[in-house]
Formats: sequence, structure tokens, C-alpha cells
Amino acid sequence: MRVLQPPGWVKPIGYANGIEAQGRLVFVAGQIGWNAKAELVGPGLVEQIRQALENIVAVLAEAGAKPAHIARLTWYVVDKSDYNQNVKAIGRVYRDVIGAHYPTMSLIQVADLLEPGAKVEIEATAVIP
Repeated sequence: MRVLQPPGWVKPIGYANGIEAQGRLVFVAGQIGWNAKAELVGPGLVEQIRQALENIVAVLAEAGAKPAHIARLTWYVVDKSDYNQNVKAIGRVYRDVIGAHYPTMSLIQVADLLEPGAKVEIEATAVIP
């Protein structure tokens, strides 16, 4: 993978503007903060993010992929102010689960998610070289 950073652009913090990659594609459906029994791990955004990211890592492992193979994450949150208030804790959780790998990312606030009580859903695309 190669990070695409146009000359003169301010380097983004916590994500990449673009990624160039070649290999086998792995698509991970939106993951929410529930465990293997489809039970939410708790009501808090940060704990749900940790679980959603752990779920992504588990699905990637089924394809022989690792967090470093993630090329794109799309985050859907129901409350961007909740996200902004917890951004430092979210960053710690992200680094705990994904490491110091920062693919392209989008964060979108939505009116609601399908599962009652879900505060975040994260989709991933990975490329295994």
C-alpha cells in the first residue's frame, strides 16, 4: 500500500487522503458494537467502537488479512457530538485494536442505525498483497 498525499496539502491526522494498493480485496460489512452472540457490549460509544473494530479484525482474519491490510474504513455514527467529545478515547481504542495504521476514512452522521442501541457502524475494505 502506498499513501497518496498531494504536494502542499496539510497531512491529515488519523487517516490518509488516499491509498494505492494492489492485491486480493476483502470487504467487511458494517460492524456494530456487539459480540459473537449479537449482544451490544454496552451503551457507550467508545466501548461499541472497540467491539466494532475487534469484529472487523476477526472477519479480516478469516481471509488471512491483518489490520495493516485495511485500505478504507467508513464510520457511521448517530451523534457526532458524542464522537467529538470522546475523540481521544476513540483514538486510544483505535490504536489498541488497529495499531498505528491509518487508512482512508470517512465519518458520517446518520439519523439512526438498524439495531436498537447501536451508536456506531464501521465498514472496512482491505487489500491483501
